[in-house]
Amino acid sequence: MTRMNPKADPLLLRLAVPALLLGLGACSQPATSTESVDTTADTQGLAEGTLLSAFFGLDDALPMVAHRICLGGAGKDGMPVITSKEVDHTSVQAGDFRVVKASGAQSSVDCVSLLPATDAGELRTILLIGEFGNDGEDPPANVEIAGNLLSLDGKTNFKGASVKVTPLKDGPFLVAAQRVSEDEKDMGLGALGTAGSLCIDPATAQQLRVTWAGGVTLKGGDAPTQEARQLYTVTVLGEDGATREVSPIELADHEDPDNNHVLCLDTPDEPVFVAFPKGHFTDPNEDPNPATSIAVSIEE
Repeated sequence: MTRMNPKADPLLLRLAVPALLLGLGACSQPATSTESVDTTADTQGLAEGTLLSAFFGLDDALPMVAHRICLGGAGKDGMPVITSKEVDHTSVQAGDFRVVKASGAQSSVDCVSLLPATDAGELRTILLIGEFGNDGEDPPANVEIAGNLLSLDGKTNFKGASVKVTPLKDGPFLVAAQRVSEDEKDMGLGALGTAGSLCIDPATAQQLRVTWAGGVTLKGGDAPTQEARQLYTVTVLGEDGATREVSPIELADHEDPDNNHVLCLDTPDEPVFVAFPKGHFTDPNEDPNPATSIAVSIEE
């Protein structure tokens, strides 16, 4: 397997600042776990959570700076997993996850981290680090939750959930879209470099957070610019029952190194659908995004 040059690796941009600060103890709460067993107590009567995606982002290619998130992580596989709801970081352990290869063989997870997606409302992306199989040689096929992984609101347990792994060659795609809520909690997990931004345009009537299956940048690793807002199309439903397409008046949360963007809308009409055209963003492996769309969901 040919490894990527860390100097040219777009993931370096997405991990470097938060990882360095994490190594200096900048986080007031643990965002990373190497615990190999599930330490969360069993629960009863909770709803069953689902996994939205598991994205094989890098194969034996995490850059040296990954040591700052997980000692020994450089040169290993990186796979972000997206949950249907935000998770309680105290219930997240490496031992909660099981990766199953195409052959049926199981791979353990060395380390899991919520970095760098740690802003309020973003705690649904969990980066898995380990050796999960090689592309073309028994690649990872499924991710399963074997331990008690709880939602931030305490109402859901993801234990037993599973999802098919997106292959390495595939580009990033939209997996979730939700309105930004005033009830979202900042758990104090992010280092300075992971802090995103919300809308500042005074004409903003509502904010819509979209989550990609993996981290996205422009080709070559630069962060998306304001011009990217014109690529997003949001379908909204008016009070008269008619739908129409609008573009965000501003793109927020686009310069921090994670997989979330905030779309600033100048209409109070209900957002129902978000679309984005092919070929404008790339993942850490420099795979371009396909044409992608997602329905806007209502937080439970």
